[in-house]
This record gives sequence, C-alpha cells and structure tokens, in this order.
Amino acid sequence: MGGLAGIALAIGGSPKGALSSPMSYLRTLGPRADPATVLMWGLTVLSLAVVGIITVAVVAGVLVRRRRGSVESFATLPAQRGAGGLAWFWVGMPLTLISLVGVMGWTVSVLATIDSPKTRPRLILEVTGHQWWWQVRYLSDNPAETFVTANEIHIPTGEPVLVKLVSADVIHSFWIPALTGKTDAIPGQTNVAWLQADRSGRYGGQCAEFCGIEHARMGLEVIAEPPAAFEAWRQGQARPAALPGAGPEATGEEVFAGHCAVCHTVRGMSLPVVRHPGDEGVVAPDLTHLMSRETLAAGTVPNTVGGLSGWIGNPQALKPGARMPKTYLSGPQLSVVVRYLETLR
Repeated sequence: MGGLAGIALAIGGSPKGALSSPMSYLRTLGPRADPATVLMWGLTVLSLAVVGIITVAVVAGVLVRRRRGSVESFATLPAQRGAGGLAWFWVGMPLTLISLVGVMGWTVSVLATIDSPKTRPRLILEVTGHQWWWQVRYLSDNPAETFVTANEIHIPTGEPVLVKLVSADVIHSFWIPALTGKTDAIPGQTNVAWLQADRSGRYGGQCAEFCGIEHARMGLEVIAEPPAAFEAWRQGQARPAALPGAGPEATGEEVFAGHCAVCHTVRGMSLPVVRHPGDEGVVAPDLTHLMSRETLAAGTVPNTVGGLSGWIGNPQALKPGARMPKTYLSGPQLSVVVRYLETLR
C-alpha cells in the first residue's frame, strides 16, 4: 500500500512545488474511476444497512426477553421450540440471496465497464517506474512527436489515455485515485491501464506498492487541460532545448555536460557528452524542459531556484536514499549550472 508520508505530502501540498490535488478516492472525475466509486458508496450504504438491521434485531430480542420473564425463571422452563422463529429465516434468506446476487452482478458490470474505454485512445504513454521517480514517454508513429518527461503527465480533457506500465527495477504501483485505480508496474512485464479526466485540473498520484526506502516520496501528478492547450504543450515538449547564449549559461552547460549528463539527458545540447558503453543517459529524469515542471524529485521539492540549488547541492539531505549522489560542485559551479537549467523551458 502507499506510504502514509507520501499520502500526507499529497494532501498537504502547497500551491506551487507540491502535489496540489488531494489524493482522495472518495470523489472521482473520470469514466475510469466513477463507476468504481459509485459501487464503493453503494456497498458502503448496503453494509451499514445490514449492520443497522442486525443491531436493531438483537436489541429488540434482548428487550422482548426481559419483558417475558426474569433470568431465574429460564431454569424452570421446558426445552421447546419457540413459535415464529422460522419466519425470520424464510424472510431473511431470500433477502440475503437477492442482495448478494445483486451485488455480484453490479460488481461484474463495473469491472466490464472500466476494463477498457468506449473509444480507442489516440494518446498512448509508456510510464516506467524507477526507484523513486516516474519516467513518462509520449509515444507516436511520428518520431518527431515522441519525447520523454518525468513525474508529470499532461493529458487532454475528455479523451481516454492508454498507459503502458513497466518497471526498471522493482515492483511499483501506478495510482491516480481521482482518475484510475491501482495497476502494478512489474519488471519484465508490460501492464496496461487507462484514464480519462472530464475536467481540467491537477490530480495527485502516488506509488502504491512499497518499493524501497523512498517509496513515500514517489509521487506524480496528472495535469488535465483542454485539447488545444495540451497540443501546444506537447509540441513544445517535442522540441529540443534552446541553446544557451554566451556567459554563465554557456559555462553552466559545460559543467552540466561534465558532471550531470552521464545520467541526465538534455535533447539539443551543443556539447558532446562522453558516456560509458551501454549508458544511454536514462537512469535519471530527462531535463530537456525541466523548468516547465512544478516539482523536483517526484513531488519532493518545489521547482524554484532555491529548491533546484538545494537538490543539486545535496540531494541526500532532501531525499535520503535517492539514487542521485552528492555532486560536490563548488559554489560558482552550482550557480552556473542552475543558471543553465533555468533556460530549459
């Protein structure tokens, strides 16, 4: 199950730099989650009704017995079958059977409804769980429209979105409670989920399967926006990063290429990056358009100059156990790297 710390982080989010939408499954806003929510409330009401009926029957039975005689008189009564007892059985059994069959049929109907969307999704995502962040690849038949981002999923409103889930290390669980249920991301296997938001907004999510020391800080967020706004965002994300001009930004790119680019990717860098064989720069989030995101470190740190500086300077102080090591940059190096990263919009 999701860590309490991660859920508390999502619920208590600040306006910028935290998961801004409370993670609640009690109110949903999409056809993938709505039927399950209605079923949940229906079963809750039915369960409370059963408990209430049983409670009333037990209390009534106790009160009736007390009026008929004292406890001492029971010892002198002959053993005999009480009148009217079977009437409750013949009434209760059919009602119970009808209720159980009805609930089973309702549950099967909901499962069939949410199994797949009514229309074929045009947008397909590949979401990879890492310890402890999410890689999001937007797939397309056109290679120029394929790009990678991290920890924030933009989708158009009113359209189903297909999500292919994989894992790079251990079992994770993809969960956006307001839009979709939990689906595991398992190493060596591709699981499929789908979601749809009928209203614009930001919807918090969380890894819901314990996956290591920083499981509670493995958050993500879905940003649903009108189709036109989503398409503009998508076109911007597909473009490479703008080249830095002369000055601190260019110096920062040099420092980034020498210290950070072994793990991180920035599409369109003007400098070559030396990597070891087999290292494709995907062990850490793609930073091509870093400053378009609200948070860093999967919802842990606000994406501000201060948050970015603190995260680069000493990530272990903010997210102990994270795979990002301490960079050991000097003060001037850290300053120019942050200046460079601020250009990645």
